[in-house]
Amino acid sequence: MGYALSGKTALVTGANRGIGEALVDSLVAAGAKKVYAAARNTSALESLLARHGSRVVPLQLDVTNAAQIAAAAATATDVDLLVNNAGIVGFHGGDFTDPQWIEGGRREMEVNFLGTFAVTQAFAPVLAKNGGGAIVNLNSVASFVSFPILAAYSASKAATHSLTQVTRAMLRAQNTQVFGVYPGPIDTRMAEALPLEKASAADAAVAIVAGISAGHEEIFPDKVSQGAGPAFFSDPKGLERQVGGVAAAA
Repeated sequence: MGYALSGKTALVTGANRGIGEALVDSLVAAGAKKVYAAARNTSALESLLARHGSRVVPLQLDVTNAAQIAAAAATATDVDLLVNNAGIVGFHGGDFTDPQWIEGGRREMEVNFLGTFAVTQAFAPVLAKNGGGAIVNLNSVASFVSFPILAAYSASKAATHSLTQVTRAMLRAQNTQVFGVYPGPIDTRMAEALPLEKASAADAAVAIVAGISAGHEEIFPDKVSQGAGPAFFSDPKGLERQVGGVAAAA
């Protein structure tokens, strides 16, 4: 079922740069009447405010801070659409036994999985009060297949994919639609160290918004994900061998 964005109020976490910033632009362009742009540092939102004026409302939100999450839910009581975009790469590369995987992975789980879970818990009653609305989780193709260069990050994104599924099941009764977005590498600061072909954040955001409007529960917004996503559903072991082979050759 499609989700019409015109006239809706959205909240985007991690809106200060990358896909988050581009999603705010695309939601405004799609007719959202208000977008809460959430970031740990609201001063980083100045360019969005300059472009969109009062249609974008800055909101301080660290998704690992319980008090800030509660305050955000108490402030943004008119939200129809929650976009869980905030995420980090804590560590990449390295041998399997590198202890930095554990330290980085702990941060990735805290932000990518538990942060998304906590924000969704806080806003689920808000969405219910407003008729159900929708939730969009920015997952990754790494939700489906683990990339050795991103070992712990891949695990955190597999966790957000699982969370997306259970959120869809548990909030169906309150008429909340739940979308999972599974991008490949996007040209953002978070991915700048990855030696891979990347799509632009602006192009990915346009595709994500189009997928939401069309009602696609799984959204593949770039060339890499459009290959990897269907490959996972048709031949998951084949995709695992393909990704593992590329990593071994590198």
